[in-house]
Amino acid sequence: MSVIETDRNKLRLPGDPPGGSRAVAVWSIGVLVYMIAVVHRSSLGVAGIDAAARFHVSASELSTFSILQVLVYAGMQIPVGLLVDRFGTKRVLSVGIVLLTAGQLGFALCHSYGLALGARAVLGCGDAMTFISVLRLGARWFPARRGPLIAQGAALFGMAGNLVSTLLLSRLLHSIGWTATFVGTALGGALVLILVLTCMKDHPEGFEPPPSEPPSAAAVRRQLVDAWREPGTRLGMWVHFTTQFSAMVFLLLWGMPFLVEGEGLSQGAAGTLLTLVVVSNMALGMVFGQVIARHHGARMPLALGVIATTATAWIAVLAWPGAHAPMWLLIVLCSVLGACGPASMIGFDFARPANPPERLGTASGIVNMGGFTASMIALLAIGVLLDATGDNYAIALSSIFVLQGLGLSQILRLRRRAARRERERITVSRVSAVHVPA
Repeated sequence: MSVIETDRNKLRLPGDPPGGSRAVAVWSIGVLVYMIAVVHRSSLGVAGIDAAARFHVSASELSTFSILQVLVYAGMQIPVGLLVDRFGTKRVLSVGIVLLTAGQLGFALCHSYGLALGARAVLGCGDAMTFISVLRLGARWFPARRGPLIAQGAALFGMAGNLVSTLLLSRLLHSIGWTATFVGTALGGALVLILVLTCMKDHPEGFEPPPSEPPSAAAVRRQLVDAWREPGTRLGMWVHFTTQFSAMVFLLLWGMPFLVEGEGLSQGAAGTLLTLVVVSNMALGMVFGQVIARHHGARMPLALGVIATTATAWIAVLAWPGAHAPMWLLIVLCSVLGACGPASMIGFDFARPANPPERLGTASGIVNMGGFTASMIALLAIGVLLDATGDNYAIALSSIFVLQGLGLSQILRLRRRAARRERERITVSRVSAVHVPA
């Protein structure tokens, strides 16, 4: 028999993991870790106003918390990809949880602005080790055809972490105080570490990767260069860059101040709108995953559609002629921002078929750098412009359009080249599979 298995007319290649209930159980531990990481990452988003008062900082200094955290996160993506490819998911995730927990504990207990910055940097380093590890875990446990659903599913549970922040942490912060709230979230990291150490495996029995020697510096450089040379990797990075960041900066830091100080809402109403972003993200995440799994050609139309819709919604809110945009328009904006996270996952669907399995962690790290690099630039630009313009949110948030324009130009430049290269790789894979001996 030359072809191992056909499912819905899609080829199952040799060595494809079987999936099943055991795979779901192991992968669930990974996504739980990612969810805790997102709780830690987004906790500042509901505590921005409180953090400004606690550390006595300006808007640009407040943005430095998130900028540093995202800078560390983005800078760690390629090293983490290499580490996951070399040492496996379990080891990298375990180190990440330890760093996350230490960073959140430090942020809970310190009163100094400098020490708090250090704590967020440590947290960003641990956070950086989670998502790439979870993607690699899914690739090792599930068939390749499930890739889009696995990526969107991981993102869905990550957004559940955002939901915990917007619904629970904001209330705890004003009832039990800063220290107790952040210490409590740190303890969640310690609990999931136990699960990882006792229940997680990097791959199913019989699907061990081939043994490899520790890579030389030349081999690491070659792996990076090979991943970057693939047009699909670069296209995935720019899709991630262009789609993710506007919702990220909204949830990570500037959404609450914009809605309260810029649009005149109460903190309760602003928190409800932040929750709407998360709920919209969760609702659209699995829809995008199902659509892409069944219609691979929908990737680019979905990504471009989200970019256009997001820009239109921001223009409508920021250019509204009155003092404040109406509530219905803010609801539309937050619903649209919910599509940004699922759209950013499409970037991984461009990089995945462009790279062999042994290079997937590295390629995923490059893609994941995109959105977080854009987020870091936007966080800095918004903070600086707010200070320079006397808290004019319309001017400050207009910096979003510059980054969207840059990313869109690169997507349009790379899309045909990436599509041609992907067709070539798929043809070669199918021909190779047909000639596998029985």
